[in-house]
Amino acid sequence: MAGSTYGTLFKITTWGESHGAAIGVVIDGCPAGLSLCETDIQSFLDRRKPGQSRYTTKRNEGDKVEILSGIFEGKTTGTPISLIVRNEDQISRDYGNIKDCYRPGHADYTFSEKYGFRDYRGGGRSSGRETIGRVAAGAVASRILQQLGIEVRAYTKAIGNIVIPENEYDFSCISQNSLQMPNQAYALRAAEYLEECMKNQDSSGGIIECSITGLPVGIGEPVFEKLDANLAKAIMSIGAVKGVEIGDGFHAASANGSSNNDPFRTASGGHGIQKATNHSGGTLGGMSDGSTLILRAAVKPTPSISRVQQTVNTSGDEIELSIHGRHDPVIVPRAVVVVESMAALTLIDMLLINMSAKLENIIEFYK
Repeated sequence: MAGSTYGTLFKITTWGESHGAAIGVVIDGCPAGLSLCETDIQSFLDRRKPGQSRYTTKRNEGDKVEILSGIFEGKTTGTPISLIVRNEDQISRDYGNIKDCYRPGHADYTFSEKYGFRDYRGGGRSSGRETIGRVAAGAVASRILQQLGIEVRAYTKAIGNIVIPENEYDFSCISQNSLQMPNQAYALRAAEYLEECMKNQDSSGGIIECSITGLPVGIGEPVFEKLDANLAKAIMSIGAVKGVEIGDGFHAASANGSSNNDPFRTASGGHGIQKATNHSGGTLGGMSDGSTLILRAAVKPTPSISRVQQTVNTSGDEIELSIHGRHDPVIVPRAVVVVESMAALTLIDMLLINMSAKLENIIEFYK
């Protein structure tokens, strides 16, 4: 299988299946000398692990990470970092009724057509558990970004049609509700909506927003390796994500140039240049412009629902299917840290690439 590796200089390769022995990731290109321990990584994994509320799967996994290589005396050595999380609560029999049919909204059909074979237990490589490797690697990338004064913060902006207006954000609330929403009142409304979905044997989608502050100007390449293009690829590679926008995104299509352009002005104190508005979302010409980078990911409803659906089996017979087992009624809250991690991985990779943009940087480094 191709396509399990992401990155150019800071590179990750994820491995493992939902119902296999373990899930993991190998990180190559992490600079030596970074202070790192399992606790640093575990704090990220704890944000995505199952069983934390009634709105997540009841699969009982501790998701405890083990560092197998690349760390000595608490610091990275510059060699590949191998991380493993062992699966502990697989119940493969829950998937017996879908062994010979194609679940609507899943990759069963496309996987079978492409490879002539599929691991039907929880989706195999197409399972959401694949994101464990991404999050573990994202924790390492985030440690480096912190030392550079760059903050990546993701949160739930919307569950279904419950959308939080930007002027009502309270970031102190994010960790205080199980839906990862920056407004407690909206989180309560979203919870009521999810209860209705569950009552109807249905699920919900939503929107994850991610803000990035502290980026220097000029990160990203002007043509095929644009910062916004690479972020879009990274976020779209998350299984449930169906759309990405940066800044005003699709709203820019209905705007005029006069309203969409961000005027420049001299920064306070007369040092530097900044934008008066941020419709572009923190990028211009594929490069960071020094303002807050804002991106949003549209996450589809969980496709595994117990409501009866129409499908076909592997023999081509039309059948009705009701999916049983332990599934999230909404993917969004657990995917927040996945979006954050993929953004962090993209940023650190492009920061490293950017070091060769100017000859003076190379001379300064090696002289």
